[in-house]
Amino acid sequence: MNTAKTYNHGVPWEEAFGVTQGYSINGTIYISGQFSHDMQGEFVGEGDFETQTRQTLENLDRVLEGFGATRSNIAEIEVFLTNPQEHFEQSVALYKEYIGDHRPAATLIGVSGLAFPHQLIEIRAVACTN
Repeated sequence: MNTAKTYNHGVPWEEAFGVTQGYSINGTIYISGQFSHDMQGEFVGEGDFETQTRQTLENLDRVLEGFGATRSNIAEIEVFLTNPQEHFEQSVALYKEYIGDHRPAATLIGVSGLAFPHQLIEIRAVACTN
């Protein structure tokens, strides 16, 4: 029997919005879109794409760690950029630094906006533990 497990960062808006950061069932971890915030829920790096990306990836790592997984467990990753023409090359470089030799399926999507007006990037993923 497989039991579903969840992980949350413990920030105030998780309960307010009715979301969980990660949901694991049958060895698959579904990770909600991560963005640039600290563990108090405050936005980090307004106007700074690299800072936002690095914080977003740190938050992704936290969710993975919450399930005893690492970035090498990522099977699929989706990156959402509000300005893909301006940030494409930098996002690819930061992604390659983050993921190393691991090669999950990946999609980069340009969007007209994200949840917060100063948010430049959001990343969601699916990972496997078996």
